[in-house]
Amino acid sequence: MSIVNKHIISARWLERAGLQLASALQLFFFVILIVVSPVVPAQESGGLLTNAVDVISLSAERAARSLRVSLTGVVTAADPVLKGRFFVQDSTGGVFVDNVNGRRPEPGDVVEVTGITYAGAFAPTVTAPSVHKIGTASLPLAKPVSVEQLMSGSEDSQRIEISGIVRDARNDGSRLTMDLVTGGYRFRAYLSVASGFQPEKLVGAQVRVRGTAAEAHNRSLRRLVAVEVYIPNLADLAVEKSESVNPFDSPAIPLDKLAQFRRGNSLTQRVHVRGKVTFQRPGECVFLEDRIFGLQVQSRQRTNLSPGEVIDAVGFLSFENYLPVLQDAVFRDAGEPQTPVKPQAVTIEELQSGLYHADYISLSGKLIELTVNRGRPGTTLPGTTTMVLQTSNITFTAIANNLAGQAALAAIPIGSVLEVSGICLTQIDSDGKLESFQILIGNPKDVLIIKKPGWLTPQRLLIGFVIVCSLLIVIVSWTVMLSRKNSALNFLIAEREKARQALQQANDQLEERVKERTAQLKFEITARKESEVQFKAVLTERTRLAQELHDTVEQTLTGIALQLDAASKLHDRSPENSLRHLELARSLMAKSQVEVRQSVWDLRSRELEQFDLATALTEGARQITCGTNVQVRFETRGKPRSLPEVVEENLLRIGQEALANIIKHSGATHVDIELQFEQQQVCLQVKDNGTGFDLEKAAGPSEGHFGLLGMSERTKRLGGRFSLSSKPEAGTSVRVEIPLNPSLDVQSPSAANSVVVI
Repeated sequence: MSIVNKHIISARWLERAGLQLASALQLFFFVILIVVSPVVPAQESGGLLTNAVDVISLSAERAARSLRVSLTGVVTAADPVLKGRFFVQDSTGGVFVDNVNGRRPEPGDVVEVTGITYAGAFAPTVTAPSVHKIGTASLPLAKPVSVEQLMSGSEDSQRIEISGIVRDARNDGSRLTMDLVTGGYRFRAYLSVASGFQPEKLVGAQVRVRGTAAEAHNRSLRRLVAVEVYIPNLADLAVEKSESVNPFDSPAIPLDKLAQFRRGNSLTQRVHVRGKVTFQRPGECVFLEDRIFGLQVQSRQRTNLSPGEVIDAVGFLSFENYLPVLQDAVFRDAGEPQTPVKPQAVTIEELQSGLYHADYISLSGKLIELTVNRGRPGTTLPGTTTMVLQTSNITFTAIANNLAGQAALAAIPIGSVLEVSGICLTQIDSDGKLESFQILIGNPKDVLIIKKPGWLTPQRLLIGFVIVCSLLIVIVSWTVMLSRKNSALNFLIAEREKARQALQQANDQLEERVKERTAQLKFEITARKESEVQFKAVLTERTRLAQELHDTVEQTLTGIALQLDAASKLHDRSPENSLRHLELARSLMAKSQVEVRQSVWDLRSRELEQFDLATALTEGARQITCGTNVQVRFETRGKPRSLPEVVEENLLRIGQEALANIIKHSGATHVDIELQFEQQQVCLQVKDNGTGFDLEKAAGPSEGHFGLLGMSERTKRLGGRFSLSSKPEAGTSVRVEIPLNPSLDVQSPSAANSVVVI
């Protein structure tokens, strides 16, 4: 006896043995529930919902308002996959409790649930629950329902009972998943089973299941997609009729006879077929052929098959688009040798008559469109190449899914004439007339290029048309833009012309005012300049006269005073010598008259009219020091030459002023005068051995002494450099350097170096 039958017999025995006790306990339990928690409408309970029917009767809008819920019931389903969520049912009905990640109760637990309502993805639910177990009880009686009621979704969250044929059964760990069909509808049931359970024994059997109805839904649209049933325990699964024989042991039915009349044929029984594999999508379908007929076999089995391999397959006969198909099939090797498969060359007329469905055929056509879908990385979606071909007046598609070398198909140029080999899938109407068909390609080699397109292909025409249209759009846009810019530019030009005219008018007025003001300012500036020139001329002349008076008259008067002092001292001792000094004083007086006249008339000095610069300096030194005990040593260096008049006159005056200062203030006994002629300049240095003085404490114009200032000013007027050095008890040295023009190099017949002692 099989393990499945042992489980089922044990379940039936337990069911019969405890039926009366369970019924009594269940009746007692629900009486208690009714007494303790009577059915009270939500409107009479102050908004608190106390019954499951109150929750599932809410509209989605009212359920979304988070109404308070407090109900007591029995847990009817709590599958581990639900992660703590469960179904609870009281005397009014069942409801889903969204106890996500909470402690999972067990079917049969009596619980108190408090929470709030939620619209749910399909029907109203209880969410944010607080679950408290108060005991255990038998599951509520299952309500027998029709498959139409179940598939409508109206029994969602309710405990139901229904029969069906097991089309597929498989273990997912400790969970049994079954696909059942009844009345042409298909639904799925889940049940927790022990290890070692053999689900394949249930395939093909008619079973009755008791469990809680649930749904698979489209959450965004809140629409029903499929129906599921959660079976709480093995006792709620009863086998009503098993397969009498193993279908693999029955004779194989030829593929062309599969959908024809056979006495005793039933869609609830599996049939056995045998054929050669022409194409396979592992886990989805296998295409078989025997002789010239083909069949699509839908199977979850993932065993890889090779084209030409002969297999046995058993499954449930069904019809899709008026064509036979074997569903929920399993297959195995038939033990026959593998033979190559060759496509059948067919015509459009033969296809239009409804022939060659699921057959391996070849057909020619012109490629008019090619689409490549690379698939999504990280998903199971395959890459697909879809080719649209045209032959005669019929257009069909050829599809290649996830093939190695599929890139070669994507490179086929549009307009090529191709010969395509693959599985033909047709769609016909109820009269057997062809509506459409497509070809499934199993190998890129099944696509042969018979003729390549000419240069002028539709694709290139389209590209050229797009380029021309783009150029026209660009040209039109550019023209419109230019016209707008021109309009704006013309407006700006007009505005600028107005502004220019206004500016020109203002500029003309400004120019007139500027001319008037310029003439006025010019007159004022001219008058001011004339006044300044006159003032500078007067000031210059006054300065010159002051210097001339200081350098000539004052020096001459100083000499006269010195001669008179000497004459006074010698008058008693040596009258003759005193007369000589008086004669010198008279001579100096006459000289002073001449110098005053020269200063007034701006004449050349008498000395420079008669002598050169060196001789004039020598004679001046002799006259100034005559009658004193001062010895003068005069030395000329370099090659003497004629100098500009202004240079010679100013150097002479500077030398005379320096000697006069030495005699009056220094008490010196020896003076060195050096006149040096160089290529670029002429230097005059006067050095004495007198008492010297502190430069910082030297008397200046404020004390009535203008000698040093006059020498400095004369030097600056000539662009030269004036230097003075003196220390107490160390003598004084005056040096003047005047730059010369090298081109003025007129040689003098005098010696290069000469020394004169006075």
